[in-house]
Amino acid sequence: MEKTIRTNTVDAFFDAILCLEGKEELYQFFDDVCTTNEVVSIAQRFAVAKMLYEEKTYIEIAKETGASTATISRVNRSMIQGNGSYERIFERLGITKPGK
Repeated sequence: MEKTIRTNTVDAFFDAILCLEGKEELYQFFDDVCTTNEVVSIAQRFAVAKMLYEEKTYIEIAKETGASTATISRVNRSMIQGNGSYERIFERLGITKPGK
């Protein structure tokens, strides 16, 4: 059986996140819910995705983010085989791919 994040528990968690107002409430919530390392790891993956989107090399990404090449590769795979969420967010943030 394939593992999925689409569960009632995750729905409730996402509903909780969606009701937060502003960055300070997000900081407070994630500080209560996650360890510092968990939040920093997720933020690192997001930074890696942004740099991949900007067509940076693995070496540049590893140097700037401290991410391992295995992490960079996993993020790259999720960008290629995923749901397009990184691209959607980057577009909403006004981040464009080089040459566009």
